[in-house]
Amino acid sequence: MMMPRFPSLSLTARSALLFAVLAALVISSVGLYLYGDMARSMRNQAAAQTANRVAYFRSLLGNAFPISLLSDNPHLFENMLGNERDILIFQRPGQTPLINVNPGRYRLPTVAPVADGVPVSLGAVHAASTPEGVPIRFVTAWVSLAGHDPIQITAGHIMLNETRMLAQYRDRIIAAVIGAFLLIALLGYGVRRHGLKPLRRRAAQAEGIHPAPLPTRLSEQGAPAELHQVIRSFNAMLDRLADGYQRLSRFSADLAHEIRTPVNALMGHCQVALYQRRSAQEYESVLVRNSEELERISRMVENILFLARAGEAQSAISPVPLPLEVELQRIADYFEGLAEERGLALRCRGEGMVQADAMLLRRALSNLVDNAIRYADADSDIILSGRRDGDGWLIEVINHGPPIPPDHMDKLFDRFYRADDARTSSGNASGLGLSIVQAIMKLHRGSAGVSCTPAGEICFHLYFPDNINDAQAAA
Repeated sequence: MMMPRFPSLSLTARSALLFAVLAALVISSVGLYLYGDMARSMRNQAAAQTANRVAYFRSLLGNAFPISLLSDNPHLFENMLGNERDILIFQRPGQTPLINVNPGRYRLPTVAPVADGVPVSLGAVHAASTPEGVPIRFVTAWVSLAGHDPIQITAGHIMLNETRMLAQYRDRIIAAVIGAFLLIALLGYGVRRHGLKPLRRRAAQAEGIHPAPLPTRLSEQGAPAELHQVIRSFNAMLDRLADGYQRLSRFSADLAHEIRTPVNALMGHCQVALYQRRSAQEYESVLVRNSEELERISRMVENILFLARAGEAQSAISPVPLPLEVELQRIADYFEGLAEERGLALRCRGEGMVQADAMLLRRALSNLVDNAIRYADADSDIILSGRRDGDGWLIEVINHGPPIPPDHMDKLFDRFYRADDARTSSGNASGLGLSIVQAIMKLHRGSAGVSCTPAGEICFHLYFPDNINDAQAAA
């Protein structure tokens, strides 16, 4: 069933109108029930009145009522009917009626008369109607007379007054329904408008909320209980938006800072080279330095593009079973030379089959190992391990180095974030490596985290769930 559409009406008007429609339907149903019950009662009353009338005249004639009085005093019976349009006919078969009271000259259908001696019940009452549609209830019965032929008595009641009463009653019901609809619609509109005042107040508060900053929150004070959860959800959404806005602002500032540094370096190199004539070797040296800065900018742009694509909901990966031992050893072999320069040893342990996208897994592990080599204590070990954990696989990259302050732990995966100046001093660090790791783990419906002991054992861990294909299908 399609609901009515009110494209131009307010919520208050819609609810008031729908409530009035429902009330009108209820009142109409009650009115129809009462109208039908009243009509049925009137029909039963007319039938009983007609049957009793025939029974009365049968009793009257059966008690040796003089027949001569029938034809000499027809008006006596007309007065006894009590209704100027009712029908009363006394007639012997094949003869002219002795009494024929039928002012409307209505023709009744032929029916079988009730036999003499048989009581006249409601079942013997027949229905007919006038040419104008007015219902008629009539009965025909035989009565035996002492020393005379039997007489057929026919009595009918024209339900003209009852029809008029029903018509008036119907008109009153229609007027009551229309009046109730209008009254309920007006009252409902006023009540709904008054009841929605708290919602309008919150809407006015919401109009004062601007993107930067986002300090305003909707108040629960004075609001109906039904709005409390809505207000809390709305305020929680504002909190998330404010956090995202701050992150975006910080990211923009960090991005501008990161790009400005190599660009300034490029400009400085070029200005120094152009200050005076240089030898070919000096120009070559400038080009080499500029090329390194350009490569840095290129890597940064590539990483930012990767993070932007990974953040899109429609980003898809191709997870396949990968031997964990082989993948860990592959990364260790790749970084072996770089680790040896600092006297570090890469040690791998673990076995099993992890469900992951091969390229993304290797990139996440490379970022963690590169980060560990960069900040580990010289002549220490870096451990790459993998093991079964619950419904997935846990991969850890552990190294020893300067402890990370606790208040920095939850910010390490933010874009362009660096824990301290020592970590910032590395010219090759862009501050995007761990952000890329976290983005890769989100694509795998997994998680990335870090822990650090007071002794300086730093552990970055990645969790790959087994049901990554089901999670992707559900998403």
